[in-house]
Amino acid sequence: MYETHLNTIPMDTPRTNKDLLVDGLKTMGITLFLAFLGPFILHAGLTNPDKPLYIPLVIAGMLICGAAIYFGFKGIRTIMDSLFGRK
Repeated sequence: MYETHLNTIPMDTPRTNKDLLVDGLKTMGITLFLAFLGPFILHAGLTNPDKPLYIPLVIAGMLICGAAIYFGFKGIRTIMDSLFGRK
């Protein structure tokens, strides 16, 4: 007598875009690699100030750390877009 027909209610549920999710995870993998490489190179440059490669190593380490931050934000944004869709 008090039956509800839940199957007849149309519900549009957004699905995860799996291709975009894979791209986001790849970007986060690049971020992880750069997040370890940047400080390693920066430390190698800063511990040897008397070497001729002091300045290039410090600059390269800073650029790689900046790239890790950029790719981190880009990867998180791509993953969020894949889960919730672009508004």
